[in-house]
Formats: sequence, structure tokens, C-alpha cells
Amino acid sequence: METLHNFVNLCKEYPSASILCLFLIGYILYYFNCVAKKPLLACKDKKLRQFLANHVPIVFEKFWPTFWCFESRAMTIIRSFIETSPDIMYECELLSMPDGGQVRLDWMNNNDSPQYPDNDTRPTVVMLPGLTGTSFESYILNLVNEAKKLGYRVVVFNNRGNGSKLLTPRTYCAANTEDLGRVVHYVKSKYPDAPLMGTGVSLGGMILFSYLAKTGKDCGMLAGMCVSMAWNVFESVETLEKPGINKHILNRMLAKGLVENFKKNMHLFESHIDDVHHVLKSTTIREFDDRFTAPMFGYQTWEDYYRDACIHDKVHALEVPVLCLNAADDPFSPHYAIPVNEAEDNDNIAILVTSHGGHIGFLDGLLPRQPTYMYRMFSQYMDGVFKHAGEYIHKNE
Repeated sequence: METLHNFVNLCKEYPSASILCLFLIGYILYYFNCVAKKPLLACKDKKLRQFLANHVPIVFEKFWPTFWCFESRAMTIIRSFIETSPDIMYECELLSMPDGGQVRLDWMNNNDSPQYPDNDTRPTVVMLPGLTGTSFESYILNLVNEAKKLGYRVVVFNNRGNGSKLLTPRTYCAANTEDLGRVVHYVKSKYPDAPLMGTGVSLGGMILFSYLAKTGKDCGMLAGMCVSMAWNVFESVETLEKPGINKHILNRMLAKGLVENFKKNMHLFESHIDDVHHVLKSTTIREFDDRFTAPMFGYQTWEDYYRDACIHDKVHALEVPVLCLNAADDPFSPHYAIPVNEAEDNDNIAILVTSHGGHIGFLDGLLPRQPTYMYRMFSQYMDGVFKHAGEYIHKNE
């Protein structure tokens, strides 16, 4: 009672300080009760769940988002400014496509790997960046660095026109997996005895997921990991077009990047697009897809393209294990569109949904340097796949 009496007197004497104190107490209580939680794990198969428990324990642990930055848009934006970018030395290779186009492959061969000194059998990760991303995005550099520390090789597949000159009037889209298929075939032909897995982030995750669903057991990979995917594109564009930060910062920022890439190569498309200047005026992703992406890939409407690009209805087709990481507050992928129920109908998928994390954010700790949550999960899963694949893939052989 005396302590309470002293506190009341202190509040009377310093009202501003008392208000701040009450705010901090409320903030702390909210954080511990509503923010820091164990993620939702949708995983039907007992073998896959046990594999995760044995080798990817982070999926069963509570996620502690950065205390001062757990709002979804803030985490999405701030991550790109505060996280470090490891110094990765790539060996660049331009791979020709049958139509005369090319894609850039950036290899981190890890030739000095003490864990896997044999270059021919060194496990390899094919990595796919996001919508306008390249090998030099901070999140890609950090993922590559995690693989490097464990002795693995990585090849980053940059979509056409990203990091290399566009040679033909063809770019890339979420629904098309032809280029990825050729890249996987090339990597397998170059290192036939090296185990392979795929990792994709955002759009890269969508392309990888679609590829794995289309090719089944013939995908050439042991497993996949997809981060911050848009499962239902229709729901994603609706969310991104809501007035406020989603539309005026996130949506416009990505649309601007797409338009800039188009502008650099506009001369290639003048005979393929009715009105190139109309494309240049696109201010949202949907407008750009309607005016450019859909017609370039033979779709009558943007709705037809989005219908083909959706992956929430492709879960049933997976025939190799895939770990998917999403945040419930991702502005690019609303939580109600994540197919957690569908995941219970397929033995080859585990969907992990954190309560917070934003889009490719997942910052944790007071000072979120490296490696943060997403990178630790990737590291554990990758190591588990390459060292203990027999625990869960033997049923598919």
C-alpha cells in the first residue's frame, strides 16, 4: 500500500512522466500478450513435422519481433535500410534461352568449403529474388551468406532484364516457369551429383512454387522454401490498392520499378504493345500487368493472368516438401488468403505463419542485425534438407 501511495504521489507531482510510464507499461503488456507469439504451423504429414522438430526447431519457437518496429509496413520498409549486406563475391554467367534471350546466373561456388570440398557433389541452392530484385538485394546476400557459412553452393537466378541486358521482347511473370525449368536443367547437367533445393522470395517464391507444382517428382530438387509469397493475387492487389501507405508507397514503389525496367527496353516492345506510352503511365502493379504483362504473355485480360498466377489452388500438386514462411500482417499477402486448410490435405507442405513480420521483414531482437529470424530458419531448413533428406523424402522415391 505504501508503494502504491508513493506512486500516486509521484504521478501527481510529475504528470507527464506518469503518462509516459503508463504508456510504456501498456506497450509492454500489449507486446507480450499480442505480438510475441508462437507461429501457426499448418503441416499434415507426421514425418515432415517430425523432420522440422528435429532439424528446424525455430518453427516451434515463439517469434519475438523487434520491440520498437513490429508494425507491418514499418518492418517491411525499415528492414531494407538497417540490415547489413554481406560481401559476397559472385561469378557471373549469362545463360542463353532458346528464343535468343538470356538470364543472368550469379554463382557463389564456395570452392573453399571445408564441409564439402568436392565441387561435383557440393549441395546447391537455386535462389530466386523478388519482383524487381537481383542477386545484390540485401535479403539475397544474407541468404547466400547463410549457405556459404554452412559450406553450400548457391546460384542466384535473375529474371530476364534484371542484372543483364534484355535481348528479346520477353520479360518474366509470376505464372511462367519456363526459364526456371531451363535453369534447373542446366544446373543439374553441370553438377549431376550435387543435391539441389530451391529458395524463392516474394515473386521468386511464387515462380518456384508454381514450378514445383507443375513438375512434381521431375522437378530435380529435394525440397523448396518460399518466403513472403502472394498466395492469391486477386486478394493481394486489393490489399495493395487500399488508400494509404499500401497504395501510395508500397504499390507505387514497385510499379515505378517495373516501369523503369520497361522504359530501359521500350524499343524492344514497340511492335508488340499497342501503346507503350500508356504502359509508362502505370502507377500500380495492376495497371502495369493490365497494360504490359498480360498481353506480352498471351493473356486476354489481367484477370486471366492473375488467375493463372495464383498458387493457393496449387498446393495439392506438390510432390516434394516445401516450407512456406508468411507473416499474417504482410501487406502483399493478406492472412485470410493463406491456404492453411489446404495445407492439411497435402503431405508435402508446411506453412508457417507468424503474427507479425511484414513483407520480407521478420526483424527480431532489440537491434536486428544478422542473422534475423528468416535467415536462421533458412539456415536450419537448408542444412536439414541436405543432411537428413532421407527422413522425409523416401516416401516419394
